[in-house]
Amino acid sequence: MATFPTDLEIAQNAKIKHINEIAAKLNVDVDHLEHFGKYKAKLPLTLINEDKIKQHHLVLVTAITPTPAGEGKTTTSIGLTEGLNKIGKQATVVLREPSLGPVFGIKGGAAGGGYAQVIPMEDINLHFTGDFNAIEKANNLLAALIDNNIQNKSRSLNIDPRTIVWKRVIDMNDRSLRHIIIGIGGTANGIPRENGFNITPASEVMAILCMSKNIEDLKEKLGNIYIGSTFDKKPIYARDLNAQGAMALLLKDAIKPNLVQTLEGNPAIIHGGPFANIAQGTNTIIATKTGLSLSEYVITEAGFGADLGAEKFLNIKCGASGLRPKAVVLVATIRALRHHGGAKKEEYNTPDIKRVEIGVANLEKHIENMIKFGYYPVVAVNHFPTDSDEEIKLVQERCAKLGVKAVRAEGFAKGGNGMMELAKAVVEEIQSGRNSYKALYDWSWPIEKKIETIAKEIYGASSVEYAAKARTDLKRIYDLGMDKFPLCMAKTQKSFSDNESKIGRPTNFSVTIREFEFAAGAGFIIPILGDMMRMPGLPAIPASEGMDIDNQGKITGLS
Repeated sequence: MATFPTDLEIAQNAKIKHINEIAAKLNVDVDHLEHFGKYKAKLPLTLINEDKIKQHHLVLVTAITPTPAGEGKTTTSIGLTEGLNKIGKQATVVLREPSLGPVFGIKGGAAGGGYAQVIPMEDINLHFTGDFNAIEKANNLLAALIDNNIQNKSRSLNIDPRTIVWKRVIDMNDRSLRHIIIGIGGTANGIPRENGFNITPASEVMAILCMSKNIEDLKEKLGNIYIGSTFDKKPIYARDLNAQGAMALLLKDAIKPNLVQTLEGNPAIIHGGPFANIAQGTNTIIATKTGLSLSEYVITEAGFGADLGAEKFLNIKCGASGLRPKAVVLVATIRALRHHGGAKKEEYNTPDIKRVEIGVANLEKHIENMIKFGYYPVVAVNHFPTDSDEEIKLVQERCAKLGVKAVRAEGFAKGGNGMMELAKAVVEEIQSGRNSYKALYDWSWPIEKKIETIAKEIYGASSVEYAAKARTDLKRIYDLGMDKFPLCMAKTQKSFSDNESKIGRPTNFSVTIREFEFAAGAGFIIPILGDMMRMPGLPAIPASEGMDIDNQGKITGLS
């Protein structure tokens, strides 16, 4: 029996079309494209058309609480796009860009999988069009300007170095950079102080890029970045350093969305890449609106489980942009349901109806949460060969009791042909008219009420506790007048709770707010639950160890 080809082998064997052909499918004139070779191009912001956006259909893809391998949101998003085009709809997928940290760490690639991928896969997974590099440079320019101002007494803003919250970033998992000392080696090298690095997807500049409407809005948001305070306790912002213009200049190309294609030659727009456990977890507003201006259906995703990515998409992105999904797709795997039913990692691929029966409670909670937002999700059972018919039938029956349809999704193995049933179900759900967006909370509520609403309604917590540092941070947020921002909860993706060992659908638990960060430029508050880090580390055996390139430029090991 022939082995199934790797993702990279499938991508390398695909018949890739010139990007001009893909643009033609969207009725975009070639003169509008900024080419990055033959298979990638940037799109101008002038293509955004608010009237067309209102006429077209946005579909949000989210998932149940994932296993470490993930449950296939990107694969499902791409496959659904292929399926919709197969049944005669004009559909475009709009996704985030992969971060190099996870690519070389655990994932080995993040451009879909099997026969549901975006290509050129190697370029997308590596440096792509340089957007992450531009974000990194804009972020680190501000860091350099801060330290230069402290060093230069003649133009000093009197910044207290102890209060500086702005960190440098790099797009790589490097735990040794989490906490560092800078400025050592003598007075010419700056003022010694504690500092550290975040990973680029966790940068506020990334968040701002994803929340901006245009260059002017980008500059305003960059100027609103909070840096720290003076010795007499006055707040200092990036605009006080006149940093916003130069930062925006570095982002002049990064703000434009990137056009590529799926394996079946359908349009794909990829732009921005914040994580969902420590950031807002969705592509840019600009990319989503560009897709909706050019295509009848746009399929987009939100990172990790629906308690993180979808909650933030619906409360933050929808609130800031006016975008409203017409339908939600909730991805589940039988493997993950076995996990939530108590299966160990080595048992994930072993059929076990009893474990699925226990684990499906996790799926049911996510369905109930989406209904609170006004959506009856279509459940996509991302199919694996080890799934038994009995297990799938059980999932479909339990979903039906909640008024939700569960459909087998076989995009990984069959591409668009394996996703036509899901595509039809999504179209039917949109046409039913029963979905209507409802915000979970009002941004104007007190911070504590907003946190309690998410914790109790979405996570299922019984109470919320605040560490002493969180109380101090909370007072500062109120003092700065930032309490009317939405919340971007930083929480483990492995559980509804802040304890990753609590799998399934935990009950009678409390969540603890350890501390707060806030992104004044992006416009949200970040409550941090548990021991969340904004700079991941590499695993014991990084994915990079299996990667290589030969004299002909052929890459191996990306997956």
